[in-house]
Amino acid sequence: MSNQANSQDTNAHKARSRKARLSPAALLALAGLSGEVIAKEQEIYPAGSQPAFSGPEALFDGQVDVQVVFPEREGVPYSGAYVTFQAGARTAWHDHPAGQHMIVTQGTALTGTRDGQVIQFHEGEAVWCPDGVDHWHGATPDAAMTHFVVTASQDGQNVNWKDKVSDEVYQAAVVSLQDEHTHFTALDERQQHLTYTIALATLGQSHALMDTLDAALANGVPVSDLREAMIHLYPYAGFPRSLNALNTLMQVVEARNAAGYDTAEGQPATLLSDKDDAQALGQSVQTALVGAPVGGPLFDFAPGANVFLQKHLFGDVFARGVLSHQDRELLTLAILAVMPNTDGQLNAHINMARNAGVSDDQMAELGQLLTQRITAQAGARLVQRLNQ
Repeated sequence: MSNQANSQDTNAHKARSRKARLSPAALLALAGLSGEVIAKEQEIYPAGSQPAFSGPEALFDGQVDVQVVFPEREGVPYSGAYVTFQAGARTAWHDHPAGQHMIVTQGTALTGTRDGQVIQFHEGEAVWCPDGVDHWHGATPDAAMTHFVVTASQDGQNVNWKDKVSDEVYQAAVVSLQDEHTHFTALDERQQHLTYTIALATLGQSHALMDTLDAALANGVPVSDLREAMIHLYPYAGFPRSLNALNTLMQVVEARNAAGYDTAEGQPATLLSDKDDAQALGQSVQTALVGAPVGGPLFDFAPGANVFLQKHLFGDVFARGVLSHQDRELLTLAILAVMPNTDGQLNAHINMARNAGVSDDQMAELGQLLTQRITAQAGARLVQRLNQ
């Protein structure tokens, strides 16, 4: 190849390189010079920039909160919004002239039509409601739900509201789906209440937690057990979640007392005395649960972390009584299952739960409970780790 050809190739390469390094403004200028017209740009809707409101009582039963994400605009006849229903909340009957997609982002949703068809759909699943179909949608009786809706318009109209959904229609829909729910035999009723409430507390779902705590107390779960569960939460999910849950429990107990309902108090916790060696006690509990003394590269790198685990988590917290080690491991599994990026800890606590006397059947049912009442992902996370 001649020197002239090499020179031409080199110059062409430099030209391409200069073009690749041009700024966006320079590229736009070049496009204008070449006769190209770039008239369209992407646009962002910052979080919270669109209207938010609570569903009016005339159109909804229970607490429903709407956060618009994007509005309709010229040539784009559809909008999107997050709609959060607290436990038992639902819409009135309505239809959409141009249809609507509903995608569950948290919890489990119900939707029903005039002909009695009822659909239950979970996190990550979507339902298409065709135009002109009378329907309602909402949460299950025992857990909150959020779905993202994409609603189309026709002639400027995206919904036609109608009569309210009666309690009888809603309860009939719930009953029609009961056969789809697992009837638990390995987890007793108290364990179901404790693990369900701790999962809601971990997620910070205060409205649903209030209803669930009231149901637990009404079914004989002692205040002390629920209070201890909320205290157990803080080493795993932090003081804010724990204190908020304790405050919710306090409000529920006060309301029940004011209304004259019977509420079992239960047993007080056992506190360590000044003479007790919390770390020695915690190390003993930790070793028993793990099945061997705990060490390894992580604790060689950060020995203080294991000191805190032994002294505080397994000493101060696990040794408080009220809840057994089996109870505490079930609570821990529920907490970790609903928290993302905790697979390593979840694996460890599955083995610790077994050493504490929790059966695989109990853990499998806990996964099913989380799937049904919290999120499908939480239940699947536990069951997948259990089956490894």
